[in-house]
Amino acid sequence: MLTTRLANDRGHADHGWLNTYHTFSFADYFDPDHMGFRGLRVINEDRVQPGQGFGTHPHRDMEIISYVLEGSLEHRDSMGTGSIIRPGEVQRMSAGRGITHSEFNASREELVHFLQIWIVPAERGIEPSYEQKAFPPETMTGQLRLVASPDGHDGSVTIHADARLYAGRFDPGVTGELLLAKDRHAWVQVVRGKARVAGQDLSAGDGLAVSQVSSVSMEGLEASELLAFDLV
Repeated sequence: MLTTRLANDRGHADHGWLNTYHTFSFADYFDPDHMGFRGLRVINEDRVQPGQGFGTHPHRDMEIISYVLEGSLEHRDSMGTGSIIRPGEVQRMSAGRGITHSEFNASREELVHFLQIWIVPAERGIEPSYEQKAFPPETMTGQLRLVASPDGHDGSVTIHADARLYAGRFDPGVTGELLLAKDRHAWVQVVRGKARVAGQDLSAGDGLAVSQVSSVSMEGLEASELLAFDLV
């Protein structure tokens, strides 16, 4: 079963300093038909103006992944973590029993364009934690590279949820495949370019929910970048 979520159908808000699109219900955007998919709760595509950002705010009981496409994102949190996230890096923050953090555009000149992803954890009330890793471009070129998993397999960041996240870059005509075990589901998000996913032609910002299949095919229609989620 395939269900397409087109970019232009997402929730949208332009606050001047922030231009944001919500694949699923978030903040002031509410759509009862799009509350998430399986354990995937949020995919927000954010563009933040230079020197602007999200002030200190709380989270709890959520696995939060930041994936930067352009620019640099500065992170600070109540655990004392301070870092800058750049393209090719994946940040995981487990909010657990409670954490506060802020995110700002680290540049005074360039826009930062990133995805913030929330995944429902397998257990509530865990100890908050933070992890950030870099993944060289060649490891995700022409293939899917595991970047987040429950066990940190293959050097991925560790998330406290029964979910796996892959990132891949596909030039025109280059193909890839996500294999799914029985009773697993997939969400594929095109973050750059155009790609054919499970026979569906998708563009940047489009997503596809996939169920009741054993594999999901992917092919670049132009230079493209995709995120693929393997979900219970």
